[in-house]
Amino acid sequence: MVTAYPLPEGFTELEVFAIGTALLVEALLGFCLNGLTIISFRKIKELRTPSNLLVLSIALADCGICVNAFIAAFSSFLRYWPYGSDGCQIHGFQGFLTALASISSSAAVAWDRYYHYCTRSKLQWSTAFSMMVFVWLFAAFWAVMPLLGWGEYDYEPLRTCCTLDYSKGDRNYITFLFALSIFNFMIPGFIMLTAYQSIHQKFKKSGQYKFNTGLPLKTLVICWGPYCLLCFYAAVDNVMFISPKYRMIPAIIAKTVPTVDAFVYALGNENYRGGIWQFLTGQKIEKAEVDNKTK
Repeated sequence: MVTAYPLPEGFTELEVFAIGTALLVEALLGFCLNGLTIISFRKIKELRTPSNLLVLSIALADCGICVNAFIAAFSSFLRYWPYGSDGCQIHGFQGFLTALASISSSAAVAWDRYYHYCTRSKLQWSTAFSMMVFVWLFAAFWAVMPLLGWGEYDYEPLRTCCTLDYSKGDRNYITFLFALSIFNFMIPGFIMLTAYQSIHQKFKKSGQYKFNTGLPLKTLVICWGPYCLLCFYAAVDNVMFISPKYRMIPAIIAKTVPTVDAFVYALGNENYRGGIWQFLTGQKIEKAEVDNKTK
């Protein structure tokens, strides 16, 4: 089956196989870790708190990213996109929706942690549910815009997966990119920066550091930063002179988000980790009240 289709332009046999393998590993690892987070929330009563509902939102979004990566990996091994133009639009929408929901959910967790540590306010179920619904509806709004003509979904350089088309760099793309980046990257990043800075100052005064306050924002910047830089460069200059294989690197880095998030927000959370351990082994966690704090 593989030999029936030519190699994508600009890629060698080894590079196509390496990209497909990287996407498959990222998809399987991220899906398993976030799937474990979701199932543990469902099965372990102590984990079902308003704060952890926002962690669940991240895990759901990241599982969606993993599904997107798995489809891209399968297509990479085939060397072509087998689902047609409509499938490309659906794939682009699904990937964009879950990516934006993951970023906004991370900002929501930062907001919750700020109020928990800096104001001693507890998140209510109604507030947590409303935040989760808003995050997903907001992500859906921006993800559907390219389907309606503002922005456009098209093939990645490997032509075995689909995302926002940055190749044209026209006015339509530029206006969408800047609006998208402000509302879905800069504002969430600002929320995370100010929230965790305030928490850090609180920890500094008390001398008790409950978790690494710089890690969530660093995760956001490292995982999504290269892709954002590529898109912004495409807005000011012709990005097509960059080799297709190098333009695939930011997308591959972005697909590591599900795995990294699982370690930052679930496995890195002492009490959530205890709930996961209880689900896997049957050993009951000692602390009944599980909050949303990273060790």
